[in-house]
Amino acid sequence: MKCPFCGCQSFYLKDPDDDYETYDFDVEKGAVKFSPEVNESDAPELQEETQCYCNQCAWNGKFGELKNSGG
Repeated sequence: MKCPFCGCQSFYLKDPDDDYETYDFDVEKGAVKFSPEVNESDAPELQEETQCYCNQCAWNGKFGELKNSGG
């Protein structure tokens, strides 16, 4: 999975309870890998409807859209 606009594989999501708390993750071979700084037990669960943001460009959308883009 890659960003449909720039091809980047690095993304982040925001904490639904705190817009200033973000969780960086990469998508490698279809697997989500949070950055080492992220405590996975604290991160919100990535679901089809989870809003994600590209770390390189202005793309944002639901995780399901990213998965379906086939990027």
